[in-house]
Amino acid sequence: MAFHEALKRAFENGQLSFHGDLKLLAHPKTFAAWLRPLYRKDWIVYLKEPFGGPQFVLQYLGRYTHRVAISNHRLVSFADGKVTFRWRDSAHNNEQKLMTLSLDEFLRRFLLHLLPEGFARIRNFGFLANRKRATTLPLSFQLLGGAPQTEQETSTAGPSDLWSCPKCGGPMTVVERLTATEIQLRSPPLVTAAA
Repeated sequence: MAFHEALKRAFENGQLSFHGDLKLLAHPKTFAAWLRPLYRKDWIVYLKEPFGGPQFVLQYLGRYTHRVAISNHRLVSFADGKVTFRWRDSAHNNEQKLMTLSLDEFLRRFLLHLLPEGFARIRNFGFLANRKRATTLPLSFQLLGGAPQTEQETSTAGPSDLWSCPKCGGPMTVVERLTATEIQLRSPPLVTAAA
């Protein structure tokens, strides 16, 4: 009942606008006639349980954004240049079946799932947009009461000067920054195949 009253109040305050085929509802009598049968109906509202916190949201989204075309547990065998893997047949009650393809055909189908160069699977917007991230992300942490910075971070090095070693996980600091020209001068020469 409260929803109907809120809808009626929003109409009376001019907060609702109607366009296209719904323009007729802009007249008070037409709107009241449209609203009347809603009072007689028993509404059953289905509410799904909310996520249990940020880690569950990331877990849920990660299943869609960071999945591969075929996971390792679905691969059954690779022999004689043929790949056998499991697949679900949705036309027959999701029955699991095996499919064997030549290596070339398997790779062709797998590569259909790769994005072309330059395409991003996830585009950030809002406070995570590339253009604003440097200013809005620290502000977000500050407003949310994020983890305080350690003395080492605040005293000597800026946030971009701290890196973790991929081998041992220890802190690494930037010793020298190279321009694009310097990188090209220091990079090994391109090896071209002799014709």
